[in-house]
Amino acid sequence: MSFVAPVRDISFALNEIAGLRGDLETGLLGDLSTDLVQAVLEEAGKFAAQELAPLNRLGDLTGSSLRDGEVTTPDGWREAYKKWTEAGWGAVAGDEQWGGQNLPVSIAVAVQEMWNAAALAFGLCPLLTHGATEAIAAHGSSELREMYLPRMVSGEWTGTMNLTESHAGSDLSRLRARAEKQSDGSYRITGTKVFITYGEHDLTDNIIHLVLARLPDAPAGTRGISLFLVPKFLVNEDGSLGKRNDVYCTGLEHKLGIHASPTCTMTFGDNDGAVGYLIGEENRGLNCMFTMMNNARLSVGIQGVAIAERAFQQALEYALERRQGKADEWSGVTGSAEEMVPIVAHPDVRRMLMTMKSMTAAARIICYMTGIAIDRAEALEDEDARKAASHRANILTPIAKAFSTDMGVEMTSIGVQVHGGMGFVEETGAAQHMRDARIAPIYEGTNGIQAIDLITRKLGLDGGEAVRALIAELRGIAEETMAINEPAFGRMGYRINEAVGELEEATEWMLQAIQSEPNQAFAGATPYQRLFGLAAGGAWLGKGALAAHAGAESAPPGAVSTARYFAENHLAETGALRKTVTGGAEALISISLEQLAG
Repeated sequence: MSFVAPVRDISFALNEIAGLRGDLETGLLGDLSTDLVQAVLEEAGKFAAQELAPLNRLGDLTGSSLRDGEVTTPDGWREAYKKWTEAGWGAVAGDEQWGGQNLPVSIAVAVQEMWNAAALAFGLCPLLTHGATEAIAAHGSSELREMYLPRMVSGEWTGTMNLTESHAGSDLSRLRARAEKQSDGSYRITGTKVFITYGEHDLTDNIIHLVLARLPDAPAGTRGISLFLVPKFLVNEDGSLGKRNDVYCTGLEHKLGIHASPTCTMTFGDNDGAVGYLIGEENRGLNCMFTMMNNARLSVGIQGVAIAERAFQQALEYALERRQGKADEWSGVTGSAEEMVPIVAHPDVRRMLMTMKSMTAAARIICYMTGIAIDRAEALEDEDARKAASHRANILTPIAKAFSTDMGVEMTSIGVQVHGGMGFVEETGAAQHMRDARIAPIYEGTNGIQAIDLITRKLGLDGGEAVRALIAELRGIAEETMAINEPAFGRMGYRINEAVGELEEATEWMLQAIQSEPNQAFAGATPYQRLFGLAAGGAWLGKGALAAHAGAESAPPGAVSTARYFAENHLAETGALRKTVTGGAEALISISLEQLAG
């Protein structure tokens, strides 16, 4: 099926709801203009639709292959990546010092949505590279930055994140990879890492691995982890490539989805030891890696939005073409009483499509709000304002990652349902979206880990005042929406107000429980995270409806109807979630292992 980048929806969400237009008009982001931003979005949309989208199905069918330690990507993949770098897309968010365009995070997230909607397996590669450049720029020595960042920012070289080991999973305290310091100041790295995205490929001449490992005398646990830069090819002083480093791909995972993205087992130091260079301080590697991980979590969140958007477009196209059943007065489809009508005329199919459309829109604006908060934390002059923006970004990041990727899985599943039996047949392509989406709630910290991060580290920022300020803002949107005397708004404002009330009550309970009864809080963390996403997403869609009602030229035709549908059909879930958060823990905690298995 064809793919059209949702540039109008993205532009509206960024400018009118997230507030990018206001930041541009006040000069907060320098000389960046709305016209330039629009041009960037439109060009990215064209590249995604014309160059990347046609490769998506081929990549799924062919996949990447491993032979003699070398990975070959599907036909067309390398050529598309070359065009992508030559067009300057790798440098969008890079620092100008290293050849980047220094565009805001919010713009980078927007173009990432288009890459990932066009071909999720392709979008993964630049995602990891950008995260690696962030970590090197923030913590690397001047020598490392000057040697590696220009070619990583441009996309000439790619980057990876090497955390996971087969025996440890998400428990980084159990890492066994070793590092030994050499007389020349470098280190020799030995060990094996698993699930390394684009750990080996043929898109670029060099791959820069960021690797967590332990020194011989390192403290136990996560306090004894260091971070190292390990290039596939060593780099000579003049910048040319030297000999092959002792790091190889020794296995390629056979996965449920994202087949074109090579997920590698990487072995370091089977011969003389892989040469690595310390990033940051010894035994402080996890702090450095979190720079990369936080960046990646928002990027993975936008993957959930992207794959949901792609699935929605395909489901809508199918529903407009597939004919079954007869027309009625409600359907709006004209024709004879005996004529078969497109299935989009049937209420249940429209319900599924509107669920896909509205949930995708809600997840999108959560991600863009997160990006805007990150930009403001960097650009605002007032220290208190920067701190408030940073707190907001920290609160929203786990929600952006978890809510959006959960929605990606759920919406792609609904997309299969819209196709009926044909959705279960691989040839239609609907199944690929569902398979591709399933990894996103797992990698870069499972969504359960995101929920724990939210309640343990983020809600308590500024003594809980940061999250209260956010909820107060959502309440203001609800009140403004309730005040609109417009039949098209229906009960939207009241439903948003109720949802924000449920969020406020659950939040106050959670702030108390995490201090006094942490197991009770942990039991309710995941439903609380979903409650937060629904309430915030619903309120911000309401803000978009207000902008459309006020005459915003960029508003999509369905801005009001989408917000109303979401509020009146999905925000009722927040009441049940609040009850689960505040009253469902005991039923879970009291279950014994015998009862669980019996």
